[in-house]
Amino acid sequence: MPPRPVIPPELTKGPFTLEAARRSGLSGRQLQGASWRRLGAGVYAWTGLLQTPQLRLSAIQHRLPAAAAFSGRTAAWLHGLGLSPGDDPYEVTVPSASGVSARVGVSVRRSHLTEGDVLVKDELRITSIPRTLADLSHRLDLVEAVVAVDRALQMHLITLAQLNSWIAARKGSKGIVSFRRVAELAEPAAESPMETRLRLLLIFAGLPRPEAQARLYGKRGEFLGRVDLFYRSPRLAIEYDGGTHRDSLIEDNRRQNGHLSAGFRLLRFTGPDVLRSPDSVVAHVRAALS
Repeated sequence: MPPRPVIPPELTKGPFTLEAARRSGLSGRQLQGASWRRLGAGVYAWTGLLQTPQLRLSAIQHRLPAAAAFSGRTAAWLHGLGLSPGDDPYEVTVPSASGVSARVGVSVRRSHLTEGDVLVKDELRITSIPRTLADLSHRLDLVEAVVAVDRALQMHLITLAQLNSWIAARKGSKGIVSFRRVAELAEPAAESPMETRLRLLLIFAGLPRPEAQARLYGKRGEFLGRVDLFYRSPRLAIEYDGGTHRDSLIEDNRRQNGHLSAGFRLLRFTGPDVLRSPDSVVAHVRAALS
């Protein structure tokens, strides 16, 4: 009967280096057994751990300089902004003078990171929210960069005042002009990425910027509900109908009847309208405004 494998408890919590394994009494030969998984050069993990993105990121961090941090889309995902870390290689930012080179599954960027640009979340060094959003404004197109900022504002990870203060403190820095444009288009009241895309579609078409999540009241002052976008003077309300609309169709229709009875006009659009027929969306809104 083969000897029972030695599994030190301290090595079952996450990735570890060969040096850590030796301190726990394991040899390199023992790490080749079925109880252990090699995650990279000199980095291992217990096979009882699920192979999650966090496990992979923790293994990568073991091979990075102490001043490095996960950044871009990877940091955005770790902050909960919804960008998948698997869409691209994991992104890390290292000091400009660092000798770290790119490796499989990892995109290495070189840039100066100040003390305020980095925080620790779940034992991973990641760029702060403002620095992450600034990086995304360089990686993504303008619309998707605003979507990310709107999401951060909605989650209360940062306020618009804090974001503008961060930008003002870096006047003249590389890329700060484009990030300022993203902040100008951001909307703290936005409640979904598609709502943001619809709002920007109208703005980029040269239409006035609509109010977001406006509260509507009836003729007797009774509260009728909120609408995604609103043009006050022409009393034009615009709603984006996503999956939740299908789940609450009866209530939404009742609410719509209340808006119409109070003298408001209403346009409704879906994801395919915004993404596949943007010209038609703009034409409908422009006609309603004129």
